[in-house]
Amino acid sequence: MTVKELSQLYYLNREIEKEKNHLRELEAAATDGTTKITGMPHAAGLADKAALWSAIADARAVIEAKISLSVVEYNRLTRYIASVEDSFMRQVLTLRFVDGLSWRQVARGVGGGNTDDSVRKAVNRFLTDL
Repeated sequence: MTVKELSQLYYLNREIEKEKNHLRELEAAATDGTTKITGMPHAAGLADKAALWSAIADARAVIEAKISLSVVEYNRLTRYIASVEDSFMRQVLTLRFVDGLSWRQVARGVGGGNTDDSVRKAVNRFLTDL
């Protein structure tokens, strides 16, 4: 497993948040014509509202699909981490790649005088030794 593979859940969750923000913009525009929507072509009138509602439905479908992918990725990631024999490494991998914490937060989470660099390097050594 690589850092890139381990990080997929984090990036997928970021995509979901971006899509949710876009959905909120669309919903605001559909209920209030004064909201500026990024990434939408300019048009006027009733056709605009129909296009907005269609875009809202599409955005919801995209979010649902990405959430489903997120669940699959979460399950894959937790199964992998559970297979790791070393308890310390399981904690570090969980805090970093499942919980999405920074290396500094991971170091604080595992305690023991660890630093952000020490936990990052421990993960890199662990993955290199596989």
